[in-house]
Amino acid sequence: MSRTACVLAALFVWAFVLAAQEPRPARAVELDSGRFAFVAFPGDVPLARSLLGHAIGNDTFPGLPRPRTRVRVFIMPDAARFHDAIGPSAPEWGAAVAMPEEGRIVMQGSRAGSAAGDPRATLRHELAHLALHEAVGELAPRWFDEGYASFAAGELARDDILATNVALAFTGVPPLDSLDSFFAGGEARAQTGYALARGAVAEIAALDPVRGLSLFFPQWRETRSLDQALRRAYGVTEAGFESRWRASTRRRYGALALFADVTFAALLFLAVIAPFWIIRRRRDRLRMAAMRAADELQERRERDDALRALLYGDAEPPSDPPPDRGTKPGNENLIK
Repeated sequence: MSRTACVLAALFVWAFVLAAQEPRPARAVELDSGRFAFVAFPGDVPLARSLLGHAIGNDTFPGLPRPRTRVRVFIMPDAARFHDAIGPSAPEWGAAVAMPEEGRIVMQGSRAGSAAGDPRATLRHELAHLALHEAVGELAPRWFDEGYASFAAGELARDDILATNVALAFTGVPPLDSLDSFFAGGEARAQTGYALARGAVAEIAALDPVRGLSLFFPQWRETRSLDQALRRAYGVTEAGFESRWRASTRRRYGALALFADVTFAALLFLAVIAPFWIIRRRRDRLRMAAMRAADELQERRERDDALRALLYGDAEPPSDPPPDRGTKPGNENLIK
């Protein structure tokens, strides 16, 4: 065998040994309960078990019949594989994505940052998307879909976004048919859209405090019209409901946002102006002290002049005696 052939054979054997020694990637584990199946890598199996128990114990959604569609939940171990799984069309800032047509949810695992929030609330939000799609299909516009998912997940913290949104106080609440555009305008704008949409769905549910949305969804499925469903379930038109929701939202959050903005502006004003005010106050105190000292000196001179006038009248007061320039002891030899 030639030397070249021997070298190639040795390289082949060495590469084979190295490949055999490389650790194989961990395989995903599937937890199946019938309606739910969770797929997770070993590091996220405890999280998957916890979420599975939570999903089974909370498998009902406001106003909807109990869902029956099988759901597969994929928990991705890191951000790179999460974004590979959801595809380029999903927003970069999302913590989870629901795919109703496939009955699938993809969410971040235990390595997700704090911005991902509580994974139980995140899962509940995505499951609500699937339950709504199972009940009404494609009837729901984007704002209602996102608003209902947020409402079902109890995401009350989203209201804080409205409480600091000064635009509500000055430009007013946008109409319902414009909310869909909020979800394609970046994270900050999307969060405002989620909060407004959640409030709108909560406002619909509040039209009947006892039955909530349970009358609304059957009417929506039958008429396939949001306006007709609102008329039949609550006796209000879509336009009437929208006016009511916009007014209540601006009344509830617009004043808070304006107050928060004014408070922030006042704090900023104090932070900028306070040092100059302190310097001005210190300078004024020094100036007042100098003026008081000058006044006291002037008053003392006036009192001395008045006393001389009383004692001597128009006569010239005696001058002070000259200082004694006598000899000093031990200096007699210096006197001529």
